[in-house]
Amino acid sequence: MSAPSTTPRPAAANSVWPQLEPLLPQVTKPIQYVGGELGAVVKDWDAATVRWALMYPDAYEVGLPNQGVQILYEVLNELPDVLAERTYAVWPDLEKLMRAHGVPQFTVDAHRSVRDFDVFGVSFSTELGYTNLLTAIDLAGIPLLAADRTDADPVILAGGHAAFNPEPIADFVDAAVLGDGEEAVLEITTIVRQWKAEGSPGGRDELLLRLARTESVYVPRFYDVDYLPDGRIQRVVPNRADVPFRVHKRTTMDLDAWPYPKKPLVPLAETVHERYAVEIFRGCTRGCRFCQAGMITRPVRERSITTVGQMVRDGLEFSGFHEVGLLSLSSADHSEIGDMCSGLAQQYEGTNVSLSLPSTRVDAFNIDLAQELSRNGRRTGLTFAPEGGSERIRKVINKMVSKEDLIRTVVTAYTNGWRQVKLYFMCGLPTETDDDVLEIADMAHEVIKAGRAATGSKDIRCTVSIGGFVPKPHTPFQWAPMERPEVIDHRLKILKQAINSDRSLGRAIGYRYHDGEPSLIEGLLSRGDRRVGAVIRKVWENGGRFDGWSEHFSYQRWVDAAAEALPTFGVDLDWYTTRERDELEVLPWDHLDSGLDKDWLWQDWQDSLSEYEQDDCRWTPCFDCGVCPSMDTEIQIGPTGRKLLPLTPVNGLKVPTGAQQ
Repeated sequence: MSAPSTTPRPAAANSVWPQLEPLLPQVTKPIQYVGGELGAVVKDWDAATVRWALMYPDAYEVGLPNQGVQILYEVLNELPDVLAERTYAVWPDLEKLMRAHGVPQFTVDAHRSVRDFDVFGVSFSTELGYTNLLTAIDLAGIPLLAADRTDADPVILAGGHAAFNPEPIADFVDAAVLGDGEEAVLEITTIVRQWKAEGSPGGRDELLLRLARTESVYVPRFYDVDYLPDGRIQRVVPNRADVPFRVHKRTTMDLDAWPYPKKPLVPLAETVHERYAVEIFRGCTRGCRFCQAGMITRPVRERSITTVGQMVRDGLEFSGFHEVGLLSLSSADHSEIGDMCSGLAQQYEGTNVSLSLPSTRVDAFNIDLAQELSRNGRRTGLTFAPEGGSERIRKVINKMVSKEDLIRTVVTAYTNGWRQVKLYFMCGLPTETDDDVLEIADMAHEVIKAGRAATGSKDIRCTVSIGGFVPKPHTPFQWAPMERPEVIDHRLKILKQAINSDRSLGRAIGYRYHDGEPSLIEGLLSRGDRRVGAVIRKVWENGGRFDGWSEHFSYQRWVDAAAEALPTFGVDLDWYTTRERDELEVLPWDHLDSGLDKDWLWQDWQDSLSEYEQDDCRWTPCFDCGVCPSMDTEIQIGPTGRKLLPLTPVNGLKVPTGAQQ
């Protein structure tokens, strides 16, 4: 592992390409390390005052399409004196060669060493990327522990949904940003620019202090954690007078003012998504109790239909993509989704451009939407997420969808030409029983029978996909116990048997699942505190890499590391995962403010145990979750009453001339 270094960052960073290029013929998919994609930016190092390296801690094929990194990359590079480049996790075959030949973690844009940058920003959408972070830090020649870093090292900044509880990686990151990044990275850039212009007074400590004083950047080194004899947290308090007791999330309120990405990256290698993605709104008030994304991104903020139209036009013309993904947590909930889809479908009719809604609620999908999405004859996949198999468990999780709703929706899809739909469920939910899970099989059978009856064809299928439930911070289920992996695996086994109990129906139903072991480890990381950092480090030292990939994940490696590291603190793996928390327990993230009132979250947890359903506050009176008063704002919804404009040809392709009206 790397030793602390005080060598200053260079005035001009040299490319490591001459050392890297000879290694690439020896690795799989070498093109993922080459860079030069359409949309990529390479700027003059010497002309930049502030330099960012941005990372999604997974392989290129997963990281490149990530919307958050693409947006920040573009926002930063639009500033004349700022430079931003991208880096991704390298596969173990290249890691081994890089270590042998002394090649550091590099950016794909100009192949510069990550250590040469001012800020190393890492966006986490899942906690299973933590070991990849350690690999990148170590390969870059940066000390693994934040406490060992000097002025010569970049500030390592965590963001993304997992940053709402950064405590498990508090030893390894210098700071974390909660919430939206567009305005946050500009504020951080301004602070770094000013600090450097003044001659970097006070060194690294002063820079981190200036960031902490914003009250929206969390710097773990400025907070001490005290523990009770039974292992619970007693308190988390600042260790200096000039940092805030609570750190608040950032929220970008006017999405129309941030129409990014304008120039999407077009990958050279195959990636998990190859489409132009437009986020049509941010936030969700459906109140699904398991959903961290829906809770922490409140309030709802819609992007206007005119801005969406303009973004689609410009993005397709720049990129050449043939699919437009209208993204959000529940895309069909946009107040103008009907006009949006019909307008786009009409404008691109006769072209090879298709529309998709990657996240569609069962009760928001209708025949008009189905027809618009399939107007060009190309039908992208449809995924519906009932989440729970029984009516009872759906009340517990506040997923207000009936079996009749689901069957009616899927039949609508089948009768409009779709032959394949995917149904997503979770296993291991609070209060769940075997019977709740077995009702998934009944639902899948009913879907196939109804689809065959409606279409007169047996050529229809559905895929049942099962994920393990993981309690997340800042949700009503943050107090809930997890189910043990052997219980999850038992339920998955009997569910498969139930699906196949009717051979005629079973052969039309695909079955995909994630077993209980990775979910338990994700649960350890999602609700862990600083003591879990010792487990992460030990797993990484023992070879842990790409833990989000089943072929690389080792449950035993995590269990062994936890058994070795945690007893020192008087706790164990079960203490973090299968234990139910009580109302007054100090949770590791309580000093990090998502805007949600903890008392409201607790009451919603009690409501779930009573199987009480909570309404969507977009259409009903406020139920005091705390977000709008704490942010001095309110939910933003349309409709605006505007439409998209007609088409005119551009470069021989029919696309809209603009979306303003």
